[in-house]
Amino acid sequence: MKAAVVGYGAMGKIISNLLGDELSTNVAPECEFKDLKDTDGNFDVIIDFSNVANLDMICDYVKKTKKPVIFATTGYTKEQLEKIDELSKVAPVLRSANFSLGVILLNRLVKEITPILKDDFDIEVVEAHHNKKLDAPSGTAKMLVNSIVENTGFKVVEGRSGYCPRTHEEVGVSAVRGGTIVGEHEVMYCGDDEIITLKHSASSKKIFALGAIKAARWLVGKPNGYYDMEDVLFGSNK
Repeated sequence: MKAAVVGYGAMGKIISNLLGDELSTNVAPECEFKDLKDTDGNFDVIIDFSNVANLDMICDYVKKTKKPVIFATTGYTKEQLEKIDELSKVAPVLRSANFSLGVILLNRLVKEITPILKDDFDIEVVEAHHNKKLDAPSGTAKMLVNSIVENTGFKVVEGRSGYCPRTHEEVGVSAVRGGTIVGEHEVMYCGDDEIITLKHSASSKKIFALGAIKAARWLVGKPNGYYDMEDVLFGSNK
């Protein structure tokens, strides 16, 4: 496998180093190539660890070349997500809010136990990240909340403030920003006289890069479609 990495920030540099000989080129304002169309195209897959502003550039290139693409950027608008969905009709596309293998397993556990606990436990999601993170709640928190809502139909309440009595049929989401926290996600099931907690803590950004590389190797050769990390870890019927 040969990969082109879009973005040369902290994550772009980490994944580029980990790719080693599998790295074909970097695409970023500070690199030789500013746009995918300027490269020689000598790569099998695109890995995007950049910014939502690059989406149109990536989509334009993939529509012409049909190259597989990994979207590891978060903070997309609803309209941008629709563009990614459309792109999956002409090329293999894999997007995930988090590429940590542990987080994907956490999400699977949430899907498994939420239907069992939803009638007797209140559910809360708390996430914490470094003070440079721009979006809140995190994409991973939204992924976990979506898994809960899909299995309960509960209403989502973000960042409670003021007078806001809690009803049982809601899931609360809280975001913390500070220091150099890499990423923490906790799902709390709060019942009468007992609490069940599922928690994942990231110690370095390396885990996200390794997951993205695993996903890229998996995606090469797949048919057109929209994939996620659960497909990589647990298999896909697409």
